[in-house]
Amino acid sequence: MSHFYGLVVSFFYTDKYMAQSTHLIHTLKKALKAHGLTYRDIAKKIDLSEASIKRMFSEKNFTLKRLEQLCHCMELELSDLLRLMNEEEKHLTQLSEAQEKDIAEDLTLLLVTVCVLNRWSLNEIITHYKINETECIQYLARLDRLKIIELLPKNKIKLLVASNFSWREDGPIQRFFQQRVERDFFNSRFNKSNERLIVINGMLANNSFAVFEKKLEKLVKEFNELNDADSGLSLDERFGTTVVMAMRHWEYGLFEHLRKTASDK
Repeated sequence: MSHFYGLVVSFFYTDKYMAQSTHLIHTLKKALKAHGLTYRDIAKKIDLSEASIKRMFSEKNFTLKRLEQLCHCMELELSDLLRLMNEEEKHLTQLSEAQEKDIAEDLTLLLVTVCVLNRWSLNEIITHYKINETECIQYLARLDRLKIIELLPKNKIKLLVASNFSWREDGPIQRFFQQRVERDFFNSRFNKSNERLIVINGMLANNSFAVFEKKLEKLVKEFNELNDADSGLSLDERFGTTVVMAMRHWEYGLFEHLRKTASDK
């Protein structure tokens, strides 16, 4: 047992494993949710305040004792939690260029793919879209062959992608949305209660640019965590939400004619 504790200590305090420790905490949160345990439930079980539990998760600061206590709330051992994390790491994080191309070229397949990534059931897909059950099963079978899902008996869908699954940068899916969806997405005044458009502009040094870029990456992770947390709710309680974030070295083109050239200086 002491050897196992040494492994976990290394897990949390060595920079090499920082990404894995974050993944372990994500696995812990998913396991607690799967066991139907809220922050309030956990607080009662380990004799802490609910605020302390929330702070512990927000700061991602866990002692071995606390980890053990949280595992015991689910009748698990620390080794069980590590096993769950390792199983999730085996899941798909990205498709190949060819696989994305196949999906991007079939609009219905792309629709079904987006639905299953958002934890829709077969019945929910055919209820909301003009796809009959036979067709939908055929599309789901294609996603099964791509290892995005496992199509279970009675056409139940088990999602196989990892929590950090993403489309390829400048890949077929990303290019599809840029070409086909960009104009439609921005065709709004963004003045409704569930809409927001923020445009900021400034002069940043390279170091500041890198700091802000890290903050955007953290925001993406938080969005994904919220998406996972809400995945068990019914479709009536959720709504499609798209966030577009972009940052680049860029100046407004409409001022270009006012810029001095070398001959003006």
